[in-house]
Amino acid sequence: ENNEPYMKIPCSDSKITSAVWGPLGEFIIAGHESGELNQFSAKSGEQLSNIKEHTKQINDIQTSRDMTMFITASKDNTAKLFDCTSLEHLKTFRTERPVNSAALSPIFDHVVLGGGQEAMDVTTTSTRIGKFEARFFHLAFEEEFGRVKGHFGPINSVAFHPDGKSYSSGGEDGYVRIHYFDPQYFEFEFEA
Repeated sequence: ENNEPYMKIPCSDSKITSAVWGPLGEFIIAGHESGELNQFSAKSGEQLSNIKEHTKQINDIQTSRDMTMFITASKDNTAKLFDCTSLEHLKTFRTERPVNSAALSPIFDHVVLGGGQEAMDVTTTSTRIGKFEARFFHLAFEEEFGRVKGHFGPINSVAFHPDGKSYSSGGEDGYVRIHYFDPQYFEFEFEA
């Protein structure tokens, strides 16, 4: 009624830039401007765990469908995969530009990353140099296997559809692009 939050978790060291719920709603995973990841108890608000795997700001955190893993996107030109409960670092996906968003496929061992150079530098750069493609990586092998062009500015957000048959990207150019995967994409994966 009074619009007061149920709980406040003070965080004065470094601003929180992204946060997600952990499995069963028992804790919150928060990414910081400093590149740190914290795990906070949802009941008490106390810090349960703290790691620093990124060297620059974390822009986005997204969980896997089963909530066992999550992926971070960072200004340090990487996206990293972590275990939700232990915060153990599992994989790293490297690019040559800041990563603004990353998502895990709900049906395949695939990761999509979106980013590009800083938005303030875009006016002086061609789309070819700016690296404004969505980039696909294999989850286990950490290898890039595809790129999708289309945006003419940095990609700020990417997400897979819950059925895994499409993904969307939102960019600084003001467009949301929805891409449906070709039927061959599914045939190839099931043969592999």
